Amino acid sequence: MKQRVITAAVLLALLAVVVWQIYTPLFVIVFAFLSAVAANEIMKCAKVKNKFIVIFGTIVAAFIPFTSSESIMRPWFSEEVWGNFISILPPGALITVVVIVFFVAMIFDYKETKFEDVAVSVVASVLVPYGFAMFGALRDYYDYRSPVGVYLIFYGLICALGTDTGAQLGGMALGKHKLCPNISPKKTVEGAVCGVITGVFLNVIALLLYNRFASSTLDRSFVITLMVCAPFVGVFSMLGDLTASVLKRNFDVKDFGKIFPGHGGVMDRFDSSLFTVPLTFVIVSVFDAFFRMR
Repeated sequence: MKQRVITAAVLLALLAVVVWQIYTPLFVIVFAFLSAVAANEIMKCAKVKNKFIVIFGTIVAAFIPFTSSESIMRPWFSEEVWGNFISILPPGALITVVVIVFFVAMIFDYKETKFEDVAVSVVASVLVPYGFAMFGALRDYYDYRSPVGVYLIFYGLICALGTDTGAQLGGMALGKHKLCPNISPKKTVEGAVCGVITGVFLNVIALLLYNRFASSTLDRSFVITLMVCAPFVGVFSMLGDLTASVLKRNFDVKDFGKIFPGHGGVMDRFDSSLFTVPLTFVIVSVFDAFFRMR
């Protein structure tokens, strides 16, 4: 327990530094590091033996968050310079190149490398990193230094962390009916309901604080959309957690890694957020597209 508390304190301190430096390249550097570690954790748990795939996949995973926004490297590089750089290889082309390289690596080491290794490595080094890239995409969605972007990041995180905490406490206090006993025996239906309610409640508080202290308030229709979607995002948070549990059962491991003593690996801490933050980006994009069409 002591180890978990110490690790949690260190993580909170790291979060404070990231928030403090949220408009500097340190923000994306941290997420690039987390992305690389997460990709490496998954490939290690899947026992991918091809060293080239593991190394190349880890490098790609570290690079992808840097492509999240043209403004992500300010003030080191301007939007024009960085935008021209990341446009050299658009996301579709980047994914294609990575898949081809993995398959070529499989051909050269066909005795040890199976198709399953390539499939897992694509998920680890491409899909998961694009989930981390959504933190940067949300930050700069409206404009560099827009407080709305920061609020949206916290919206996604609250849907994940608030739901997880509420589900754990609610399950301990009220839990009777198992939610998914074959996947995660400790999760209960009552805990899940408490988790969704907690996530919505905390998001209401966050919204009130934002409108109270931010330089500009959020549009009413935008607020309604976010609050209506909050319960559904909370449900997807639990789906992210359950997905990670299924993967760990398939890999026959307790935790993805040990980088956070007492808490496991990066994937153990960000499994829910990698569902909620990208989903938040989708909600905002659909909202903007709908109101532009009107």
